This record gives sequence, C-alpha cells and structure tokens, in this order.
Amino acid sequence: MPGPYFYQGFLQRKTDSMKTFRTNGAIGAILDEYEKALEELIDTIQDLSPLKLATIVDTETEDPDCRSIQTILGHVIRAGHNYVIVIRKGLGEEIDYHGKATLNTVEENSLALKEMFAFNEKLFQDYPNMEIEEQDPNKKMLTMWGQRFDVEQLFEHAIVHILRHRRQIEKFKIKLT
Repeated sequence: MPGPYFYQGFLQRKTDSMKTFRTNGAIGAILDEYEKALEELIDTIQDLSPLKLATIVDTETEDPDCRSIQTILGHVIRAGHNYVIVIRKGLGEEIDYHGKATLNTVEENSLALKEMFAFNEKLFQDYPNMEIEEQDPNKKMLTMWGQRFDVEQLFEHAIVHILRHRRQIEKFKIKLT
C-alpha cells in the first residue's frame, strides 16, 4: 500500500493558487482531467455523515453498486483500480483484479480515491514509453464487460465513469435532504 508521499502531487496541485499542469502531452492531459474529476467527486462527498453514506437511496435498482453513496464510491474505487489492471494484464503482467470494499466515512473514501488515482498514475511511471493509441481493433484490450479499448480510450472511459457517478451522488444527496 502506498504511503502518504504517494499523494503529494495530488494534494499539491489541489492547494496551489494557480493550477499546474502535467507536461507529458496526452498522458498529462488524461491524468490532469482524471485528477480534476476525482477532486470534484471528493468535494461532493465532504459534507456526508457515515449514516448518509450508507443510506439506501435507490430501492428500485437491481445494481447493488448503485443503491447508496457508499456502494457507488466502492464501485468507483474498484473500477478505477481494475481499469489499470486490464492494461497491466494487456502488457503481460500477472495481477489480480481489485476486490470490493465497503468504506464507512468520507475520510476513508477520500483516501481510497487518492490511492486509486496514485495506482493509475503509477502505470505511466512504470511504462513511460507506453503507446496509448492502438488503431488495430484486434490489438485493443478486452475489458471485463466485453468491450475493447486502447489505453487512451480506457482512461477516457474511467474519467467519464467518475463524472457520471459524481452526478448520481449529487442526485442522491438531494433525495437525502
């Protein structure tokens, strides 16, 4: 498990009076936008008590990951790890998928989101020359849900995934008031 030093960049960029940007082209843009989406998500949950996190808001859904803010956050954290694991597996690594965890406080969830982002960032540290675009559909990585993506597309999906669930959480918060 990474230590607090791992999140130094995340925390530094958030506290700067002027936004700093990564300078490594498309990868930098992807990581900057991913981090921004996570910052917005973390900001969205800051005022929630453990009770509000755990309250079942959607009693109609058949998706167990979308019943409460707590289950949504667990899903976002697990998925954020697993997108990178799909890529690492595509690069030949033998690595297990990230399991489901239930976290009970805003602080635990915020830390887990930052750890997940650090795990994503580490991919590009480990593979600094990785090609992120793949034109040949047969060379794209197969996801757990059956779609094929290249690295760039998978990261774009990951960013929008966070945005969609942030919006869902905002709607849940309205119902909780």
